[in-house]
Amino acid sequence: MGDPLKPSEFVYPDAILSTAGHVDHGKTTVVLALTGIWAARHSEEIKRAMTIKLGYADVNIYECPSEEGYGRYVSDGLLNGGKCPNGDEPQLVRKISILDVPGHEVLIATMISGAALVDAALMVVDASMPVPQPQTEEHFAALTIMGVRNMVVAQNKIDVVPREKAIENYRQIRGFLGNTWASESPIIPVSALHKVNIDALISHINGRVPRRTVDVSAPPRMLIVRSFNVNRPGTPPSELKGGIIGGTLVQGVLRVGDEIEIRPGVRYQKGDKTVYQPLISRIVSIAYGNVQVEEARPGGLVGIMTELDPALAKADALAGSVCGRPGALPPVWTSLEFEFKPLERLVQREKMEPVKPKEALMINVGSATTWGLVTRAKKDVISVSLRRAVSAERGARIVVSRQVRQRWRVIGYGTIVGGDVALE
Repeated sequence: MGDPLKPSEFVYPDAILSTAGHVDHGKTTVVLALTGIWAARHSEEIKRAMTIKLGYADVNIYECPSEEGYGRYVSDGLLNGGKCPNGDEPQLVRKISILDVPGHEVLIATMISGAALVDAALMVVDASMPVPQPQTEEHFAALTIMGVRNMVVAQNKIDVVPREKAIENYRQIRGFLGNTWASESPIIPVSALHKVNIDALISHINGRVPRRTVDVSAPPRMLIVRSFNVNRPGTPPSELKGGIIGGTLVQGVLRVGDEIEIRPGVRYQKGDKTVYQPLISRIVSIAYGNVQVEEARPGGLVGIMTELDPALAKADALAGSVCGRPGALPPVWTSLEFEFKPLERLVQREKMEPVKPKEALMINVGSATTWGLVTRAKKDVISVSLRRAVSAERGARIVVSRQVRQRWRVIGYGTIVGGDVALE
């Protein structure tokens, strides 16, 4: 693959765009039309290298100098033999990482974990279906809670509905987003399958997705959303590669050769007590997509190969962890106390009862998803004992879900004010 690129030689992704929307509305197909990459592949099916393809794809945005209107900006999926559709030599404007999230209700937690990382959303809506569908509403609630305030809507599958149906669907989308932070979000009718209007979509993405402010002077902090063992069965010990972590830096810089700490780390029993041991390792290599670089910066999705025993990283075992400089990471909590704010519209519509002691809740903080058993519940303060510890700052925002009619539903959010600490 050659020597890693120096920072001056590489265009870093400057933002993360998350897909959102109901299952089967075409999120992954839209990503394919934009990037030329089929993002939804299981980790065991990806190329055994540094790339992290599961739910990720970087989109390069190019300018076609002699074009006007929507045709002026194109992405990888619209290039023809490496050229603009009109034959121009494309000029790279920027690079954005796309996080392709699932729509199934049982995987809503994955989307919420992703929402903690993103700068903007690409909401995909099926033009043939009434609006909103359940996961459309759930994803929008998660984006709202996590503070995402930039969105573009792709009204997909316009090739399978008559004009009148598409117009009615458009009105339903507008009605759903009315009186919210997304009321002015552009709605772009597209056919991802046939790449119709994708140039308009990429133009609006370029205009609506803000470039992330990079704080390279702060202590490095990486949220891990995937981890892998990339060694094939039977690989000789001398050729084994260390575990890989994937995610995004929210601040600081990580470089090849840096020593790192990963929290919460390994859990084990010491007598009748559960103990957490942070993992200490070193960075072997860093990659954005297929490109190896010398350092990782905030703004995109990155894969980092470590010296960790690969068994520790297999099957996303480190997903939800935090990585950074040893001794500079947040505490590890085994229980949380948080100020709780319910989603009043949902509570009233579902006629929900207040949260009660001994009830199981799903908790999302940073990129971590865990379950908690309620030990104390007042109107605005809830305490939970966590099934799996999390590493987070005091004051961090969390998302709270509960089972409603045999489905996990986002019911509100909270702010960590205390709890039991396993590691300072």
